Amino acid sequence: QVQLVESGGGSVQPGGSLRLSCAGSGFTLNNYAIGWFRQAPGKEREGVSCIRISTSDGSTYYANSVKGRFTISRDNVKNTVYLQMDSLKPEDTSVYYCAVLERTWCGTTWFTAGQYDYWGQGTQVTVSS
Repeated sequence: QVQLVESGGGSVQPGGSLRLSCAGSGFTLNNYAIGWFRQAPGKEREGVSCIRISTSDGSTYYANSVKGRFTISRDNVKNTVYLQMDSLKPEDTSVYYCAVLERTWCGTTWFTAGQYDYWGQGTQVTVSS
């Protein structure tokens, strides 16, 4: 059974940092591109970042709103993908989800939620003073 579990969410002050983890079970997460999304109350799910399978270039993608502040990475030994979030802002407050794209690359439409095949349950991130 394919399962994704996010962890690492919490409450931080503006300017703080959090690292989210997305652990896979029931499948080899390393074989697929993985995306991070977020959804705030009353808003549509938004693509945050995507990472393709580990290759020499390790292509990564970011939404403009998080570029330069968030870093996506993967640990193939631990079957886990991470989202390091620095310089957090109140507008980053959302439930964050990881999702599996059943292919090895992200592509130019990586931010489209409908093409992802499996989703985790989400972890809450709150940025507030």
